[in-house]
Amino acid sequence: MNQSSQSSRGFLIALTATVIWSTTGIFISYLSKTYSLPSLVLAFWRDLFVSFGMVAGLLLFSRARFQLERAHWGFMTLYGLTLAVFNSMWTFSVQYNGAAVATVMAFSSPAMTAILSRIVFKERFGRIKIISILLSLAGIVLVSGAYDPSAWNLNPLGIIFGLVSGLMFAIYNLEGKHASDVKIDSWTALLYSFAGATFFLLFFNLGNDLLITGKAPFADMLWLGNSASGWGILFFLGVAPTLGGFGLYTLSIRYLSPTTSNLIATLEPAFTAIWAYFLLNEVLNGTQLIGGLLVLTGVILLRFASR
Repeated sequence: MNQSSQSSRGFLIALTATVIWSTTGIFISYLSKTYSLPSLVLAFWRDLFVSFGMVAGLLLFSRARFQLERAHWGFMTLYGLTLAVFNSMWTFSVQYNGAAVATVMAFSSPAMTAILSRIVFKERFGRIKIISILLSLAGIVLVSGAYDPSAWNLNPLGIIFGLVSGLMFAIYNLEGKHASDVKIDSWTALLYSFAGATFFLLFFNLGNDLLITGKAPFADMLWLGNSASGWGILFFLGVAPTLGGFGLYTLSIRYLSPTTSNLIATLEPAFTAIWAYFLLNEVLNGTQLIGGLLVLTGVILLRFASR
């Protein structure tokens, strides 16, 4: 296969991965609105289904990836905890902000990752990286409405959950970088991070029942009851957008540079906004669209700066 054909195939694969990823917020929003599914319960079942999907896939295709060195178990526990908190905050953000706004706010993570890298790894900031961070953060302020004092009265939890989801995803990215540095296979890391997140989310739900809602322990875990369509959508959410998107994205790097694949992945908020418009009747206003463009521009500049 010549270079042009490889690039075309890689572009198509990466684009497909991004389209699949972009449906995550749509499914979460639909489940929250249609079934009033509690966010922590939704996050638990999603991560559990991802874990089951990973186990089934590795049993069929690569059992060697179940192996994890004893020295890495402590790190993987922390990795799973971070993912559990991120998935919780992300689900709450979709519930309070809608799929389109939540996805754009989650894309504050590259800017936050750069800032954390500066603090943790002492990475240098060039002019382009500084501009990209400022653009991304300014865009998030516009998208979330944080510039308007009334927004803090109308939707304070939405703003907080959106920003925290971006921060937690940034921390998750840094932990992913560490996993790569210490030679933990990406599929092995995905398996144990989601398995760990499922374990922690079980206790998040228990704590929520005992300390906040006052319900019997795990009273809401079977919220969907005998709804075959609800369980089917939840299972599809756990398997297709996450495993399908991640698998195709990983495959695309065989044909493209990581930088190119990352740039294609920045189209996710745009695809989510399109899905949200046609399926959920969500529309970004003018200020939010400008903010989204600033975030997208900042992320693209950051990718080039990293390159």
